[in-house]
Amino acid sequence: MAVCARLCGVGQSRRCRRRQRHNQEDQGSDSDMDEEEEERIVGHNATVNRLEFVDRANTGPPNPQSLLDLPPELLVEIFSLLPGTALPNVALVCKKFKQILNTETIWRRRCMEEFGMREDLRKMEVGGVSSRDLYVKLLHPYRHILGLWQPDIGPYGGLLNVVVDGLFIIGWMYLPPHDPRVEDPMRRRPLFRIHMWESKKATVECMYGHKGPHKGDIQTVKKDEFSTKCNQTDHHRMPGGRQEEFRTWLEEEWGRTLEDIFHEHMQELILMKFIYTSQYDNCLTYRRIYLPPQLPSDLLQPGLFKGTYGSHGLEIVMLSFHGTAARATKLTGDPNVPAGQLTLDVDLSRPVVLPDLESQRSIEELSRLVLGVHEEVQREAQQQAKESSTTPEGAAEGACGDASGAEGVDTGSGACSESCQPGPSCSTSPPEAQPFILPLGVMARNEVYPRTCRKCFYGTGLIAGHGFTSPERTPGLFVLFDEDRFGFIWLELKSFSLYSRLTDHLAHAHAPNMERFEAMLRNMQSWTS
Repeated sequence: MAVCARLCGVGQSRRCRRRQRHNQEDQGSDSDMDEEEEERIVGHNATVNRLEFVDRANTGPPNPQSLLDLPPELLVEIFSLLPGTALPNVALVCKKFKQILNTETIWRRRCMEEFGMREDLRKMEVGGVSSRDLYVKLLHPYRHILGLWQPDIGPYGGLLNVVVDGLFIIGWMYLPPHDPRVEDPMRRRPLFRIHMWESKKATVECMYGHKGPHKGDIQTVKKDEFSTKCNQTDHHRMPGGRQEEFRTWLEEEWGRTLEDIFHEHMQELILMKFIYTSQYDNCLTYRRIYLPPQLPSDLLQPGLFKGTYGSHGLEIVMLSFHGTAARATKLTGDPNVPAGQLTLDVDLSRPVVLPDLESQRSIEELSRLVLGVHEEVQREAQQQAKESSTTPEGAAEGACGDASGAEGVDTGSGACSESCQPGPSCSTSPPEAQPFILPLGVMARNEVYPRTCRKCFYGTGLIAGHGFTSPERTPGLFVLFDEDRFGFIWLELKSFSLYSRLTDHLAHAHAPNMERFEAMLRNMQSWTS
């Protein structure tokens, strides 16, 4: 009867009463029991059963049939494990769930696990802002802008990283080190911030200029795109007018004054960039970009690198791997080759073996090695195009024939054949570390470069006239120094670019898969073409 009472909530069940009547028929003498006495006994048992039910409800039923049967403290633990995006739907289930979701423990855990907040939560709570308000009014509404973005600043591009930083969501613009110190750490400049510090709602502030935070706005244009707007652009102006603004910008951007720059062409490039970029007044549109996925077969870890680009200074590129190809895409650019374009395209199936140090000093010897591979690539491309224009079957046969024909190329010239894949299994592969020196006549912005390298490969670099006119790919040599540095010798320009890895931790930035990453690369080229 006690079990039946617990299931029903109060009193006895019908089955219990039926069983009681059956027992009373079997007991003749008991059938004459006074009705008043029976009601007293039944009432007493019901009271006992109610007390037992209440006592057991504190720890929940032994066999709960649904989540509603669980005690509140267990529901709090379960809801704390759910992603924050699912909690609004949970609140719609019933009043009990909605009430439990007001528990601070749930939202504190969501802030910590999804956004990495720790000690900052205590500061917010001391300031009168609950973890629930912080999540619902700040972190959740603006979660879609966290990660890496490229601003639409014409050919110059850029790199914006939006992160939860302390009690704020901050958009940091990443700037390369001052030219030519490519191995120095990146510089950061805040462009905007969002917080709840002074009110119960999220506040957007523009951080551009030198007069402190002021009113701003953020608008979501569409998926993977948002815009910022400054509502008080007068805060960007300086008392000395445009001349003072230019001198301040020049010192921050280049670490020098105009008098220190003697090259007239370089002065023109710098002045052009200032005029072009300052007209936006921090009213910009940003498009999401991803870090490349890493595969076990990659030559080195893909990622972001800072590189030297002559009079244009240091620029940021993204190195990624696609089968036997390594590609570097510009995140920041210049009037010649804008951001988003494929600056380097390296063929990892065509390694180049460097000669001895004395021969490396000769630009003619290096040109002979690289141009020999370049001519071979062109012949194969022409042959493949010729065969593909006849029949599909011929194209398939030609692809196999190219690989077999490449085996007959004389490797004594210093270039490995296509069948010689990079790796320790190749008998002609260079050693792990071999001496390296730039040929005489090749210009380098940074004279301090590694004097040993691991491997070298044939590749092409993109060059163009001002305004991205007459773009063409020119042959060069890709030089892998170590896990964090590589270089490229531009033969036609007789110039050397040194690249150094960007080591900053970038959260919310990795591509979901390779397909999404490659689609992003295609979109980047269309943005600036």
